[in-house]
Amino acid sequence: MSPLDRIAVDPEIRFGKPCVKGTRITVGDVLAYLAGGTSEAQLLAEFPQLTADDVRACLAYAAERERRSLSVPAV
Repeated sequence: MSPLDRIAVDPEIRFGKPCVKGTRITVGDVLAYLAGGTSEAQLLAEFPQLTADDVRACLAYAAERERRSLSVPAV
């Protein structure tokens, strides 16, 4: 199973934002907590439905999305 298999996009859940499968927790939610300084351990304690593999899947999803985005030269 690829980490990206843990992420689902369903227009009926959170307006089609990518979420951890089986939850309503978006990839953006997870990334925002991590970027805000929340540790993975704190995140997992706050959201017991998440696993460490789910957090890594969110990071992998964001990395893949960034890799696929168009590069815009800095001015």
